[in-house]
Formats: sequence, structure tokens, C-alpha cells
Amino acid sequence: MDLPNVIPINKQPEELRENKQELDFLQAIARRLPEDTGVLRALADLYTRTGAYADGLRADERLSRLCAEDPMVWYNLACSLALSDRADDAFDALNRAVELGYNDYEWMKKDPDLSALHGDARFESFLEWIYSAFEQMSDDSF
Repeated sequence: MDLPNVIPINKQPEELRENKQELDFLQAIARRLPEDTGVLRALADLYTRTGAYADGLRADERLSRLCAEDPMVWYNLACSLALSDRADDAFDALNRAVELGYNDYEWMKKDPDLSALHGDARFESFLEWIYSAFEQMSDDSF
């Protein structure tokens, strides 16, 4: 999983150099410790931040197998899927994240990684469902 040769327009040369160094470092560690989920999480995040969405998606898919009960892993997978124009799969991963306990409703509404879903009627329906579920949970706790 190498960083693609495409350089995002909004990246400054120094930032690009730092990202490339960090990526080279993390990839070397990942080759030695392929089951280290901390390294894999860092790689997935860096791939996404640098616009290497396909590599980020592969890392997030692997994490979803290694950490199948982690809601944040599934949320990040949903983001990678949305960034890869795979809306149906993104909704499935979002549902899984919420089932496992992901509950940052406010962030979901504005997360730029999910912007590809914003025009989809399912996204509004999903947000309404989440909001209702969280509201009900708050009412039940009193």
C-alpha cells in the first residue's frame, strides 16, 4: 500500500514531505507487525488524510475484520466507503457502527468524509433514526 503519486492541491511541500516520511515509517512497521491494529489505524488515517482513499479503505476493511466489535472501526470504514463512492456499503457500515455503540450524532451530521452521502435520502432518514434512538435513550435514563 504505497502513497499514490497524486499530490493533493491543498498540501504544502513541507506537509507532503512529513506525510511521506510518516507513511514510509508506518508501512515499514506494518510489514513487520501486520496484526498490530494501532499501526493499521494510524496508516488508515494517514491514507485518508493524504487522499489515498483506496489504500485507506483496504486498511479500514482489514481493521473491521481484526476489530469486529469496535464501533469506531466501523464508523471509519463507513467514511472510507463513502469517500470511495460506495454508498450502500457505507450505510451498512454506519448501521453496524451504531449497533456497536457509536453515538456521535453531531459529528455524523457534519463529517466531511460522509459528504458523498448527504444528497442521499437514506442519509437524512438514517440521521432521523439515530436522533430518535438517542433521544429515547436519554429519556429512558431519567
